[in-house]
This record gives sequence, C-alpha cells and structure tokens, in this order.
Amino acid sequence: MHLQEIIDQLKTDERNAAYTARGIGPIFQIHEEAKILIIGQAPGKKVEESGIPFHDKSGEKLMTWMGIDSQIFYSPAISIMPMDFYYPGKAKTGDKPPRRFIAQEYHREILQLMPDLKLTILVGKYAIDYYLKGRKERNLTETVRNYQAYLPDYFPIVHPSPLNFRWQARNPWFEADVVPELQKRVHEIL
Repeated sequence: MHLQEIIDQLKTDERNAAYTARGIGPIFQIHEEAKILIIGQAPGKKVEESGIPFHDKSGEKLMTWMGIDSQIFYSPAISIMPMDFYYPGKAKTGDKPPRRFIAQEYHREILQLMPDLKLTILVGKYAIDYYLKGRKERNLTETVRNYQAYLPDYFPIVHPSPLNFRWQARNPWFEADVVPELQKRVHEIL
C-alpha cells in the first residue's frame, strides 16, 4: 500500500470523521528514505493547528536532545509517526491518551514503507508501552535508564513536554548520560 492510500483510508475512517469534517488530516511525517523514526504519543492542540508534527515546545526540546536543528528534523532523513495521528482532546490533566486503534491498525503498513530505518526513538510512555511490550522495565524511568537494552533498534526516552520538568529535575542522569548517547547515535546515522 502507498502512503496516499493510507492517508485516504485514515480520512475516510469513521473514527476520524470529526477531524475530517473540520478539514484536519492525519499529522505525521513519513519519508520512505528515512533513517530515523520518531514515535511520539499524539499531536497537541498547537500541532493540530499547524499540521506540523512536534511544531511546539516539545519539538524544540526533542531537537535539542537529538542534537539537530529544525532543517534536519523536518528533512527526509527523519520520519515522525505518533501513536495517534490526531489531537485526542483535553483531559483533566494534560491531553487524553492516544486512541489505540491508530497504532494497531495503521502503524504496521506505514513501517513497511520505510525499509532503511536504522533507529526508532520511542518518545514517552505510550510509544514505549506499545513497542516494548513484555520487554520494558517496571516503569518508564527504569526503561529509559536502561535504554542500551533496546539498542540498536529502539531508543526509549521520556516525553520532552514542558510538563515533564519535575521528572527531568528528579532524574538529572537523563540529560547527563542518556541525551549525549542519543545525540551520538543520531549523528552517526545521519
């Protein structure tokens, strides 16, 4: 299946009808020649408005963690495939979780379009839970701390959201030890 066929399928999927009716298409960045894939959770409200994945504070932080600028981040070398391709809406605290059917029904076909991937960066709990099911540590912190166990295929990291500042403050080893290793791998691949 071609990417445009998948996009058409997403737009006509009745579970996405409210988005399609508002003129909102699926938000991702898929390049068949990509070397790095970023799997995040779901677009936020600001990203829904721009239609550009990670076009927000989280994206700025993620680029810093990867050691690249926006020109590289939005180049054909990098694909971005969230767990949900649409903004799921507000919850009591933060946004609602990604809808499960997107990853279950659409990820496999999209992954087949990118045969040259060298690294998949799993951003946050939802991506880690889905892709490291049965292999992850007892919690997100320990999974991220033990990122080497998932290489060379996956590199699990926390979500770069500004709302995660408490986690980052409690876990300084992440920026000290994990981020430099992420940057090294990204630069080696690119």
